[in-house]
Amino acid sequence: MTAVDVPIDVAAAAPAAQAPPGGVGAFWRRFRKNRLAVLGLVMVASVIFVAIFASVLAPANPLAQNLRDTLRGPSGAHWFGTDQNGRDQLSRVIFGSRIAIKVGMASIFLALVIGIFMGSVAGYLGRAWDSVIMRIADVFFAFPLLIGAIIIILVVGRGIGSVILALAVFSWATSARLLRSSILSVRETEYIEAARSLGATRWRIITRHVLPNSLAPVIVYGAVSVGVAIVAEVSLAYLGAGPNSNTPDWGNMIAAGQSFLGYKDFMWFFPSMAVVYTVLGFVFMGDGIRDALDPKLR
Repeated sequence: MTAVDVPIDVAAAAPAAQAPPGGVGAFWRRFRKNRLAVLGLVMVASVIFVAIFASVLAPANPLAQNLRDTLRGPSGAHWFGTDQNGRDQLSRVIFGSRIAIKVGMASIFLALVIGIFMGSVAGYLGRAWDSVIMRIADVFFAFPLLIGAIIIILVVGRGIGSVILALAVFSWATSARLLRSSILSVRETEYIEAARSLGATRWRIITRHVLPNSLAPVIVYGAVSVGVAIVAEVSLAYLGAGPNSNTPDWGNMIAAGQSFLGYKDFMWFFPSMAVVYTVLGFVFMGDGIRDALDPKLR
């Protein structure tokens, strides 16, 4: 192989691994063939739309109390009924979508940033770096997510920011391990060896060749994990470790409705269905992304 041939091989090999044939267009064609994936995308988009325009869509102030109109069942005036303080349940469910989307997406984004950095170092540099980072990851794997998150929240204090930080800290290890495994299979390929022979720096090889060809499993994990993070946030709020109890949060609403189980079931039913709807949307969409990126299906 001559010095003239090497750059051609690198340029030809790397893009083929970075994206499916046809690029984004081919990915979208495969994605839209999966009806559940398209349904999931529509579901996620609808929740994000509601979260963005909550102040416009909500029929009432979610914090406004009317003690003369408490525990009213669903009606034309209050589609989802009212809670024990006379607050409109529909408005609280709508505003609760803001917290769910914010916590779910922000925590997983932060977890992916940490995981991608740690996984890249472990997978490409290997040796002592790999051993140390994977042992650190094992420590986080040993903690159940909710217990670890509660410990951080107890130290930092309650609030949305604390929940985001707690979920990110106990979610990065999975993405790091996925990326590490993917990098181990990519770093010995011919175009990586060609880049090394041309004198490319480690940073350039990682950012220009290794990472773009190794991120597919992490992207799928991120899409599905947003739903997991939303469930975790709702669980923390339900347990009293999330936002303030007056905050319009789905977990707070379910916890308040528990006292009226079998009596005023609409109080917990509607926020529970909001959780189910949102999480299913992310799961369907994540499965569609996985199938569209799967090289066996190309």
